[in-house]
Amino acid sequence: MSSGIYAASAGLLARTQQLDLAANNLANVNTSGFRGERVSFQTRVMNASPEVASRAVNSFGVLGMTHTDFSQGPLLSTGNPLDVAMEGAGFFTVQTPNGVQYTRNGSFHLSSSGALVTQEGYSVLGDNGAPIILPSGKVEISSAGVISVDGAVASQLGLADLDADVPLTALGNAYFSAPSAAAKAATAASVRQGSLESSNVSPIAGATGLIEIQRNAEMMQRALTVLHNEFNRIAAEDLPKV
Repeated sequence: MSSGIYAASAGLLARTQQLDLAANNLANVNTSGFRGERVSFQTRVMNASPEVASRAVNSFGVLGMTHTDFSQGPLLSTGNPLDVAMEGAGFFTVQTPNGVQYTRNGSFHLSSSGALVTQEGYSVLGDNGAPIILPSGKVEISSAGVISVDGAVASQLGLADLDADVPLTALGNAYFSAPSAAAKAATAASVRQGSLESSNVSPIAGATGLIEIQRNAEMMQRALTVLHNEFNRIAAEDLPKV
């Protein structure tokens, strides 16, 4: 009976962890450049008995791993000349207080000193690794990331690519960190001025998935309650009569 409690507890814990990830995905459906987190599960068997009933009771479902979905999000036109959406594999590089980080959120603006910065005020870096400083004038950005002001080339966006085996750490707000010197120039990426890339999380799929996970968690909770009550009943019956 105790094995059943452990299995239900493990299932409830896994669903609770999955619920946290799904809720975070849904909360960021309007975050430009956000990449959703996906989960996978593993089964651990405590008792290797070949009996089907024994395997069912002693099989514990646990959260195996999470991975970031880097599939392309839809592009939305904003008309803002400093909004830049990226198509293809790659990231914008920005300088933060914690070092160089990578993002797909191209919602930029100019600071009072003419620096191209993110919504958080982080400096957007050029292909030379230095912050981009622009003179006043009409800004145009080519599909290759070349920035021109009043028709004269002023800078070049630093578009970085990271190999699939490079470990990326999600930092929140659509920012990622990677080991130093892991980035290389993005060759398959292009940018679109006056647009932003939306989150790649579908609000409808996210909402329905959240409901499904909640129902699964409730089922695990009910199973745990039933098993716990039954365990207490059996323990009470086994107590010596006085």
